[in-house]
Amino acid sequence: MPDISTLAVFCAATLGLLIVPGPAVVYIVTRSVSQGRTAGLISVLGIHAGSIVHVAAAALGITALLAASATAFTIVKFVGVAYLLWLGIRKLLHKGSGGDEPIELKAQSKRRLFWEGFVVNVLNPKTAIFFLAFLPQFARPEAGPIGPQILLLGLVWLVLGMASDGTYAMLASTLAGRIRKSARARRRMDVGSGVVYLGMAAWLTAEKA
Repeated sequence: MPDISTLAVFCAATLGLLIVPGPAVVYIVTRSVSQGRTAGLISVLGIHAGSIVHVAAAALGITALLAASATAFTIVKFVGVAYLLWLGIRKLLHKGSGGDEPIELKAQSKRRLFWEGFVVNVLNPKTAIFFLAFLPQFARPEAGPIGPQILLLGLVWLVLGMASDGTYAMLASTLAGRIRKSARARRRMDVGSGVVYLGMAAWLTAEKA
């Protein structure tokens, strides 16, 4: 199992990534603005129910990879750093839609909101790639079996993710009027996301040196 210091660093890194809004947060905020706080929170539950699938898949996949080759496992970790770099550069170069109008979504039932969030997240290959790239960075073969480590890290991610996304849902519903009037903050969100991703990639690279 990861030691306390590793878990502390993982929590700090996870919060740094979660605070900066990504596609899931944009979806949750849009739902909260369109249908209210309850709709936003249900969307949070659906999205993170989908994340459980990706965490389990990452744990199984990384465990199988390590069993096949320790070198392959190391390669995956470095590929993960490269992926974080790519995410950061893409965010910094992203121009946005160029408009100030927020996305409008049709009203959905509570059940539909949950399953829509679940399916959207499960079928998003970028989410799977992200978990495969990020979680192994904090797994240590010398600390024991990799699978349980990945599952534990994934569970911590889910708890922090639900807390962070839930906060966004509540704030969005409270500030719905202002959010509907302008979406100029999107570019700032992209820049912030890019800086966080690049910083994470740089830190993880230095950690391996």
